[in-house]
This record gives sequence, structure tokens and C-alpha cells, in this order.
Amino acid sequence: MTRPWEADPAAAFARRLGKSAKELDKSDIRNNCPDIWELDNGDVAVIGRNLTSAYSARLPNGVSLGSDEDLVVIPRATLIAAKADIPDA
Repeated sequence: MTRPWEADPAAAFARRLGKSAKELDKSDIRNNCPDIWELDNGDVAVIGRNLTSAYSARLPNGVSLGSDEDLVVIPRATLIAAKADIPDA
């Protein structure tokens, strides 16, 4: 069965959305996670803590994880800082 969307592992990082973890005081190491990046094909890469095992048994109804998917958590400040860089459509 073909999926309607598939991640392209050849896509390159194009630009950071928002601010670095260092700028947001969410890391004490330069360029350490968490982070949000737009890829050159328009997809988005999110770097955060892998909490798949912690959340997989308590996902809301209608939410599921594929065998090749992980649930990643990022700080609220990281997403808020990226808001201005994310287009409305």
C-alpha cells in the first residue's frame, strides 16, 4: 500500500524556523536540540526528545504511530519562536 506522503531522506536542511535552543536558553551547548528546520522540499524536521515509549500507550483516540514513526517533544518556547517563520498556507 502506498502512503499519501513519504519523507524524503535526500531532502536537505534549508533554514531554521525560529531560534536556536541556545538563543531560547533551552540548551547549554551550542547548536544542541531542540530545533525546527524547513527542508528544501518544504517538509519540516523537528529535533527533540524521543518520548515514543512514554506516550505510545496513552495516545488520544484517532492518533497512532506507524512502526517507522517516533513521537518527539519540544519546548513550547521553540514552537512559539518558529511561529513567525511558518506560513499560514
